[in-house]
Amino acid sequence: MTMWMDDEAGPLVRPYALTGGRTRSASGETLDLIASVTAIGDPPGGLGPEQLAILRAARTPISVADVAVELDLPVGVVRVLLGDLRDHGLISVTAPNAAGPRPNERLLKEVINGLRAL
Repeated sequence: MTMWMDDEAGPLVRPYALTGGRTRSASGETLDLIASVTAIGDPPGGLGPEQLAILRAARTPISVADVAVELDLPVGVVRVLLGDLRDHGLISVTAPNAAGPRPNERLLKEVINGLRAL
């Protein structure tokens, strides 16, 4: 008989089980937390529930960090799963510098000063 320390937690899957013990995808690239992820194409059979959940979440562009929040998984695990999906051509990833212009330093300092004034 299996005993749970916390009945509400249900069955627990360790993060390394989701990635097969890997800390990087096959391509080895690390995805930026604010990179934009978008699902492309139809998912093939044989994907796990986490990969399918990622593809559902990425129907509209979503950041890597938001995918981790949506799936309630560690960012490292999500990066490996996203890398695998990208390697299989199921998602596109747009780097943050290609996503659009970033605010300049002067503007950021003005925002910080405004927040401090509150």
